[in-house]
Amino acid sequence: MSQSIFILLILIPLTFTQSVRGKDCVCDLKNSDPAFPEKKLKNVETSALQCTRTITSEKMTDLDRLMLGLQQRVKQVEENVIVLEKEDDRNLYGAVSLRIIELEIAEIQDLLNKLNRTTQNYHHLSVQPAAQLEVMKDKMAELEKFDNMQVIKTNRENERVKRDLEQCKEELNATTAAPPTVLPARCGLGRVVSVAGPRTYSLTVFTSYTYGAWGRDAQPAPGDENKYWLVVLSTSNVYGNFIRQYGTLSTLLLGIGPKDTYISSTNPTTNTIQGPNMVMYGNALYYNCYNTYSVCQFNMTTRAVSTVALPKDTGYSNKFPFAHLAATYAYTDMDFATDESGVYVIYATTSNFGNVIISKVETSNPPVLNQTWSTSLHKRTATNTFMVCGVLYATRYLDQETEEIFYSYDTKTKEERFDLKINIKKMQTNIQFLNYDPRDHLLYVYSDAYILTYELIFQ
Repeated sequence: MSQSIFILLILIPLTFTQSVRGKDCVCDLKNSDPAFPEKKLKNVETSALQCTRTITSEKMTDLDRLMLGLQQRVKQVEENVIVLEKEDDRNLYGAVSLRIIELEIAEIQDLLNKLNRTTQNYHHLSVQPAAQLEVMKDKMAELEKFDNMQVIKTNRENERVKRDLEQCKEELNATTAAPPTVLPARCGLGRVVSVAGPRTYSLTVFTSYTYGAWGRDAQPAPGDENKYWLVVLSTSNVYGNFIRQYGTLSTLLLGIGPKDTYISSTNPTTNTIQGPNMVMYGNALYYNCYNTYSVCQFNMTTRAVSTVALPKDTGYSNKFPFAHLAATYAYTDMDFATDESGVYVIYATTSNFGNVIISKVETSNPPVLNQTWSTSLHKRTATNTFMVCGVLYATRYLDQETEEIFYSYDTKTKEERFDLKINIKKMQTNIQFLNYDPRDHLLYVYSDAYILTYELIFQ
C-alpha cells in the first residue's frame, strides 16, 4: 500500500487518511488542487485556429507582388537615369528623356499609392491577431500552473534543443556539402502562379507594323549583356529581312542609335523571316525560314544562315497558326522559345492531328533537333507559348483586356494541365509575340506595334 501511495504523490498533490477496521485497511485520497479547466484549453485552441485562418500567405500575395513590382520599377528608373546621363546627345533628346523618366516616376507613385491602400486594408491582419495572441499567452500561462510535473516546460526545452541541433546540422552541411545540381526542368524557381505588369510599355518607331518581336539575347556574348533587338515584319505583316539592335533599353524606347543587320537585301526571299515568332540566343536569331518547314539560324556576326528541317508534315505558311474564335494570328505556325537550358521550337504536324509538338534545338552550327515531346494541346486553341525551366506554357485570348495562361506541359514528367487560369493584363487587343527571358524572368511581348514586359511570379 505504501508503494501505491508514493506513486500517487508524484502525479498529483494528495492528502490521505488511514483507518483500520479489523483486518480491513481503508485509504481516503483527496486531490488538493482544483479541477483542470478543460474549457479554457479548448477556447485557446479555437482562438489559435482562427488566427491561423486569418493570417495566410494567400492574403499577403498582393502586398508581396506590389513590393516586388515597386523594387523592379525603381531599379529600372535608376538604370535609365544612369544611361541617359552618360549619353551625349547635345540636349537633342534631353526633353524627351526627361519626359520618359517623369512618366516612369509617375507610375512608381501610382504603385506607392496602391501599396499604401493595400497596407491599410491588411492592417487588421496584424492588429487583431496580435491582441488575440496576447490573450492566448495569458491563458496559457494560467493553464501551466496545473502542470505540477513541469511536463510543458520540459517539452518546450526539448523542442528548443532539437531546433538548435537541426540548425547546427544545416550550418554544417552548408559549409561542407557541395551545392546541388539543378536539372534544366527543375531550375529552382517553382511553378508560375501569376503575372505582374506591364513593367515596360512603349510604342515602337514602326507604328504601322503590328507584327514583330523584340527582347534580349538569352545567352549574350561578353559586352552585349545590355543590348536589345527588335524585328518588325515590314512586308504584309508577315515577312522581315533585318534585325535592329540598340545598346540599351532607353535608346530603344527613344529610338536612338539603332544598328540594322540585314539577312537579305530583298524581302521576302530565301532564308528571310516568316512570321513573328523568333528568339535571339548566342548571337544568333532563330526563326521560321521563308516558305519552308525549316528552322533558320542567322549568325549576327558572320551573317551566315544555317537551317535544319522539321518533319515533312509540319504545318507552315498558315496551316497551323495560333488562333482564337474571333481571329487567326497569321503565319504563326512555328513558335520559338528560350529558357534556362536553351532554345525550343513549338509547332504542329498532321500526324499529331494538329496538336503541339516541342523540339529542343541544339544551337550548334548548323543547328540540330534533339529531344521531342508530343502534347494533346491543339495548336489553334492557343494564341502563344513560352518555356520556363523545361515547362511549356500556353496562352489564350479571353477578351480585349485579358490574356490567360491556361495550359502547361512539363517535359520532365510529361504532365499536362489545362486549369492554370493565370491572367495577363493586356494594353492592346492582340499579342503577336511572347517569350520568356531566363536572365531577368520577364516576358517580352510585341502587341499591335507596342513593346511590353511582364514579370512572372513564382511559387
